This record gives sequence, C-alpha cells and structure tokens, in this order.
Amino acid sequence: MDTDVTEDQRALLDVSARFMEQTCPLTVIRDEVLRDQAFTDSYRRQAAELGWYSMLVPESLGGGCLSGNGPLDAALIAYKRGAGLQPGSFVGTNVVAYAVVLGGTDELRQDVLPRLVNGEVSASWALASVGSNARLGGGVTASPTADGGVTITGRKTAVQDVEPTSLLLVTCETPDGTVQVVVGADEPGVSVTPLESLDLSRRFAEVRFDDVRVSPPAVLSTSEDQLNQQLAIAALLTAAESVGAMDHEFEMTLQYAKDRIAFGRPIGSFQAVKHLLADTSLAVEIGKAVVLAAARSLGTDDGYGPQAASIAKAQVGEAAVELAQNCFQIFGGIGYTWGHDQHLYLRRLTSDAGLYGDASWHREHLCQLSGL
Repeated sequence: MDTDVTEDQRALLDVSARFMEQTCPLTVIRDEVLRDQAFTDSYRRQAAELGWYSMLVPESLGGGCLSGNGPLDAALIAYKRGAGLQPGSFVGTNVVAYAVVLGGTDELRQDVLPRLVNGEVSASWALASVGSNARLGGGVTASPTADGGVTITGRKTAVQDVEPTSLLLVTCETPDGTVQVVVGADEPGVSVTPLESLDLSRRFAEVRFDDVRVSPPAVLSTSEDQLNQQLAIAALLTAAESVGAMDHEFEMTLQYAKDRIAFGRPIGSFQAVKHLLADTSLAVEIGKAVVLAAARSLGTDDGYGPQAASIAKAQVGEAAVELAQNCFQIFGGIGYTWGHDQHLYLRRLTSDAGLYGDASWHREHLCQLSGL
C-alpha cells in the first residue's frame, strides 16, 4: 500500500503475506469447519511472533514497532490481512491493548499486555453497534461499588471474534459519563451467543452481562480524548483492512476483464467497461491515500489523527460497497455464484462499512471533533 515503506517494514509485510497464504488461504476461509479453536489458537500465536499485536504498545511495556509509527505499521498489516480476508481479532486485540496503555492501571497493564502481545489470548472491544444514531457505550450500564469497582449490566451486539477465553473491553454508560472495564468472556455473569453474520470470514456474537462484578484494577480511566483516540485506531485499522480487500478485488476483476472474451475481444476493451474500471481504480487509490494519511497523523500525534481517521472510515466505507457492486457488473453472472470469491469480498466490505461507525456517523463525529 505504501511505496515509501522501509526495508524492515517490507520484510515484515513479506513474511506476513507468506504466513497468511500458507496458514489461512481462501480455501480455509470458505470452510469454517477448518477454523476450529486449535486452529485459532495456533494462528494467533504465530501472528504474535510476527509482532502483529505489539505495534501500539510501547517498548517499556513489552511492545514495540518497526518504524516508530505504530499505527502506520499496524495499518500496513491490516491492509495485507484485508486482501486475504483473514479471520481473527486483529483490530480488537490491538484496540484493547491500546486502550489499556492509555487508561489502564499498572496492575491491569502488567496482567493484560504481555498476554495480548504474546498471543496467549485475544481481545475484543464490546462497543455499541455504532450506527447513524448510536451512542458510544450504549447498551451496558455500570454502577459503582463500595470498593471502587463497578457492576455492569446489559448487552452488546456484533462483538467481533469472541473466543472462550477472550478479554472484553466493555464501554459502559454511567450517570456521570462513560467508563470502560476489562472482563473475561468466561467470567461469571458473562454469556456469549454466536450470531449469524453476512461476513463468512469472521464471527460475531451478542454478549450479555448480568450483574458482572469488576474489580477496581480492571476499571480504566476514561476521558473523551482517550475514547476518540481509541475509536480512531479502530476506524483506521478497519478502513485499512477494507482497502486491502478493495485492492485485491479490483486486481481480480481487472484480470478477468483482460481474460474474458466477448464478440472476439476482451471485455476490458469496451469503452463502458474501461470507464467503470478507471473509476474503480480511482476509488482504490483514494482509499489508500486517506488511510495512509490517517495512520501517519495518528502515529505522529499531530492533533489531527481522530479527524483523519473519521475521514478515512467514511470515505472508504462508502467507496468499498460501491466498488464491490461495480465488480459484480464486470464479472456478470459468474460473480453471483457460490463458488466464486467475489461474494466473499462483498460480504467483508459491507460488514466493514458499518463497524466502528458507518459513513454518516463518522461525518457527524468529524463535525463534533472540529467544533462545528
């Protein structure tokens, strides 16, 4: 995605691409039976050895990145993951690690960060389904306890890739504002119900919390700025995965337009198809540009990162769905068949468009961040 990558970044991208091709090709994505818990655990630990979950954690806390810009390194990996429709809680684990770095107690950091960085456990952000009218933290309420902890009650929907031992970062509402806590998916009072999903490459669940007691060390200090930064990382990495999927699908479609012969000519030589391909190519390049700009801004902490991330999420979210529909037009009937990979990319891109805020929500959020 980035022509200015360093040698170290290029080496990481190359070895990550080989790992994904060998460990989880599209044949594995199609057959969910192959992705059992043993596969998931092995995949996560191997990914951790490549440093996938350490990039947003400072070296002083056991993490580290290649370039000094953790969001950029993570976005480059997310791009590669999106191209291969990779499963697993990459975005969630990185966001939770980042949140614990920002607002976690020393005890929570020492307990959680090594396990996330080493791939011992995964993590997911239990955020309300952020649509056009949703609130951050909606669905779960937190009540303070005498010892400084909280008790949480409610439910979160569309929580990604929750495993039996996952850590959940739960964003909750209180009369005084928003609070965040870290709880285990296997703790008493937590129930996880798998949901059917449009996206076949990932798993989603509804998580219920029935008077779950959270000890004081597991309660994060949470400010509006921290939430905005946290949401920006989630939006950035999701947009980066979308751009990877967009780029791969466009290349797949372009090759088909060169190979498919109609009326004695490749269909890509017809003017209408040329124009459609040109517009689609432009959407991919714009997506790359806005994602890279957001990653660099977040990584350098120039004060514009959350705004740039919302711009990227809104732009990519809408363009990705339109790109998938354009590719359907070029593939024709074969693109609608179960055996073709096209529908897998449409499913991923459509799901990504609504995760961590759809385009309308992020445009409104951008106005709020800009004081408009």
